[in-house]
Amino acid sequence: MPLIIVESPTKARTFNRILKIANKDDYYVFATMGHIRDLPGNEMAIDFKNKFKPSYQIIAKKKKVVTELKKLGKENKEIILATDPDREGESIAYHAAFLLGLIKENWPESSVKDGKNLKRIVFHEITARALSEALEKPETLRLNLVNAQQARRILDRVVGYELSPLLWKKMGKNWLSAGRVQSVALRIIVEREKEIRKFKVENYFQIFGKFVNAKQKARLPHATPEVEKMVKAKLTSKNGEPYEQKFTLKLFAGEYQYAKTTITSVQVKSLEKELLADTYEVVDLKENIVSRFPPPPHTTSLLAQDAFYRYGYSSKMTMRLAQDLYERGLITYHRTDSFNLSTQFVFKAKDYIEKEFGKKYSLEKPRGYKTRSKLAQEAHEAIRPTKLDAKAAEKSEDKRITINHKRLYSLIFNRAVATQMKEASIKNFTFSIAGKKGYVFESELQQVVFDGFLRLLNPKFVENNSVPLNLKSGDQLELDELESLESQTKPPPRYNEASLIKILEEKGIGRPSTYAPIISLIQVKNYVEKDFRYFAPTKLGEAISDYLAGSFADILNLDFTAKMEENLDNVAEDKLNFINLLEEFNTPFQKELKESKQDKSVIDVEEEIKEKCPRCGSPLTVRFSRFGKFLACSSYPKCKFTKPFLRFIAGKACPKDGGKILVRFTKSRKKFYGCENYPKCDYSAWKWSEIKNLQSPSNPSSP
Repeated sequence: MPLIIVESPTKARTFNRILKIANKDDYYVFATMGHIRDLPGNEMAIDFKNKFKPSYQIIAKKKKVVTELKKLGKENKEIILATDPDREGESIAYHAAFLLGLIKENWPESSVKDGKNLKRIVFHEITARALSEALEKPETLRLNLVNAQQARRILDRVVGYELSPLLWKKMGKNWLSAGRVQSVALRIIVEREKEIRKFKVENYFQIFGKFVNAKQKARLPHATPEVEKMVKAKLTSKNGEPYEQKFTLKLFAGEYQYAKTTITSVQVKSLEKELLADTYEVVDLKENIVSRFPPPPHTTSLLAQDAFYRYGYSSKMTMRLAQDLYERGLITYHRTDSFNLSTQFVFKAKDYIEKEFGKKYSLEKPRGYKTRSKLAQEAHEAIRPTKLDAKAAEKSEDKRITINHKRLYSLIFNRAVATQMKEASIKNFTFSIAGKKGYVFESELQQVVFDGFLRLLNPKFVENNSVPLNLKSGDQLELDELESLESQTKPPPRYNEASLIKILEEKGIGRPSTYAPIISLIQVKNYVEKDFRYFAPTKLGEAISDYLAGSFADILNLDFTAKMEENLDNVAEDKLNFINLLEEFNTPFQKELKESKQDKSVIDVEEEIKEKCPRCGSPLTVRFSRFGKFLACSSYPKCKFTKPFLRFIAGKACPKDGGKILVRFTKSRKKFYGCENYPKCDYSAWKWSEIKNLQSPSNPSSP
């Protein structure tokens, strides 16, 4: 009986269901429950003198799994490795084969032992068709991918286990950690915070006018719906001199553009008086029809961004939901950076579109997309549904499929189908409204001529942009109302989960499988915290980033990190020897490490607050532990007073007992809002929208 090895019980159940339907009961499917062999957690376990040879060991919690695997390996002569198609999946398959005695390992070379019936099947969706095709055309274990995974694992181990002890000595905290990609992600957030502080905020005004057709108003003097259809336009210039100025700032991770006008508070009143006394007409009215094309199908990065902006899902949650959908056979593999869609899917999508929306919405030829990422693995597919059924997740009989799974499936389904729908046609109206005194207002309006893919992806846009413009050049307009808005120049925005993933992908840092773990780790370590949806570095995170950036310039450099990712891809494609890669990295790294160890200075991270120690009267300071912030007496160790650090939400009272609302965290560092009187009061809320309308406490006091 052939033994099929997969990673998870859910995947095994899906395999068994498919094989049973296909009357292939002669296969035995076994789940390894993830990785079964890895580097030990309490030592470096890398032999630098022997070409970076790693000392792998069976993971303690997996010893029973390995015992069962070896037993099955003896009972079944044919072994089929059916783990995920990426490097991590290949690595799990490799270690399973090694423990079964099917791999000949002579570091750094490995090979499959002669005469062993070992097969590797690769597929990007768990469906009957994909599984059948893979079983009919088995491959060999892809050792280049294993080498790339091992190279990454060794690099990360070397960086983590060499830098982390340095941080312990510098800061006196033996729970800190540094990482090759983790620390770069942290630096991106830290540098953005510095750029925000450095930004000079300036006040300015924008003036908007609401105009109505003069003839129409004379004919219909009362407030009829026709008269109320005013045109809103923005004051842009006088006598050819623009009011708006544009600026571009060079930032650590790109550029930032912002604009301001030259209109000040002193000018507003006189400007309003002149504008209201002027007469206006429509000039430079232009109409042009443009095509708007659907966005590409989801990659890992795009799915994380879409789910964040639509539903507020964290990247970790999105990946967990996608993993569930993949293992249940509802979507294709979810760790990918490719825009490719299979031929079978695009032609089935055409039939679906014609049936659901009509022939005018379908394409004559399938539409393809070219990836922007130079590191994309084009052999993979984008994330898409495995069948053309919008309700497939809802129809699932699996009770573990939640509303969140269904929402994510719907996002994936609609995006994939929309790629094969006709583009939308939008009529753009751009026009100026010129006054006799040289003032010019400008406006741009849109009218949807044909909704195309927008019918599926954005029906609200169609509803809000379907009214034609009832104006023509030369029309006399009357300025009915002025609106002067005081604004401030806005600094570069902080990163949220979606924008951080976007910049990591743009800069070539990390891979699809690493985004969620990186973002989760820098929060768990208390290097960053969320200010609502946005990341702000803690004093601890900023100190660590600054120290590493000063002492290890290459590791914290965006281009260096991106080049390393490119080299790892070259290893996977057999274009680069992974031992050479490790040596080229380690030689300069060890030199920097030696120099840094000679620096005996320490970094004390603390933050004073306006509160005194109740025991000795000394100022309290904010300190950090592995569990988060806490308050401690600045006279430590003379005074050892400590208490939890509580962040209260000003002006909000618990609806149950009137206590103050404060920010709390779950064990996994997920943020929520709770009552200060917990556990007597169990009020809690997960979203800001749930507490923003709560009343202020009757007798508020400072936290």
